[in-house]
Amino acid sequence: MKNKLIVFFSLLFAISGYSQETPIAFSLQEAIDYALENNRNVKNAARDIDMAKEEKWQATATGLPQINGAVDYQNWLKQQVSLLPAEITGGNPGEFVPVEFSPKQNINAKATLSQLIFDGSYLVALKASKVYLEISENAKIKTDLEVRKAVINAYGNVLLTEESIKILESNKAILESNLEEIQKTFENGLEEEESVEQIKITLSSLMSDYNNVKRLKLLAYQMLNITLGIDLNTPTVLTDNLEILSLQYTSLEALAADDSVENNIDYLIAENEVESKDLLVKLAMSKGMPTLSAFVNGGYSAFGEDFGFFNSNQKWYASSMFGVSLNIPIFSSLGRSSATQEARIDLEKANESFVEIEQKIKLDIARAKSEYQFAIEDYANKKQNLDLAERIERKNETKFFEGISSSFDLRQAQTQLYVAQQEYLQSMIDIINKKAELDAILSQINY
Repeated sequence: MKNKLIVFFSLLFAISGYSQETPIAFSLQEAIDYALENNRNVKNAARDIDMAKEEKWQATATGLPQINGAVDYQNWLKQQVSLLPAEITGGNPGEFVPVEFSPKQNINAKATLSQLIFDGSYLVALKASKVYLEISENAKIKTDLEVRKAVINAYGNVLLTEESIKILESNKAILESNLEEIQKTFENGLEEEESVEQIKITLSSLMSDYNNVKRLKLLAYQMLNITLGIDLNTPTVLTDNLEILSLQYTSLEALAADDSVENNIDYLIAENEVESKDLLVKLAMSKGMPTLSAFVNGGYSAFGEDFGFFNSNQKWYASSMFGVSLNIPIFSSLGRSSATQEARIDLEKANESFVEIEQKIKLDIARAKSEYQFAIEDYANKKQNLDLAERIERKNETKFFEGISSSFDLRQAQTQLYVAQQEYLQSMIDIINKKAELDAILSQINY
């Protein structure tokens, strides 16, 4: 009976979900490394590289020897006849005799070896396959950079909600204590009802923010999980501290970094685009060049009135042939010339876009540095404002309970403190995010 109860409760706990999944702990760097292996976009970008490698080999294989085999079997249900003059067989002149020249059944088996000797478009295709591989590799790097930024943003948002909840809970406890104290003072006739109502208004507003942040916390964790590439509801634990991270991401050296655009991934992708358009011009021009190929084949044929091709006495007749094919384009009514000119125009457009992208990248670098510098300066300002707001709130709280200041002044000081607290948290997040954006633009991330 005891064993049955143990089994029963074990099943009950399993069904009810009592056994919970072990949380996964991540520092920010661990989260980034994990996402660069498991994020779904990263995985697909890696698959694109594998596809590009396969396409590169397919293009290469086109110019390598090709061997094909074929087996043909024919059975005349009604044999075709040819007409011969009747006088050949002793008949009357002017008449014809139907004759069947071939047996009713025949089978042919042959193998052909073909080799492309020269084709201009093949040479262009080889170069194009290499460029396509470079494009896929650069797209993977861009995806990695975007995922890295997304992880930093999501990780920071989780820390922001966690810190906000801690601050709001602390503020809530202080307000509830103040409300309880002022309520007793009012009941003893030593305080006005307005003072109680002012604190209730402040507490009500704070509770609304508190409940909202608690809801956002779940969404923040779920967004982080999606970015990491794990199940939406997998429990995760963040081991880094927001303030420490913001200090780690504060680096004046980044502001002095080289503004060169050659390492920027968008610049490299734009270069790939120009190169691919140039290859399309060469491909169009190659259409006017001759192509040369050669082949050699060999096979066996057998004939018979009945299907006895696998008999030991069946006769097989060998055959073999070598050939060379030269195809020379002569005149296309200016079609090839028009296609080449169209490709040249497309190349000119790509060059114009390349120059514009280069200028935009330079502007983005300057903007990212400016925003990062502002984030560092704003953090120092918000930290100072928080210290001032805390002192002002403490002074007004002391004055209020001593009867020197009004409840309205206290509420203003408290509201100012709450705003300063959130602005301080946001300033730390801004430093982390702006540093990540600057690193991505300068492509200073090593993989």
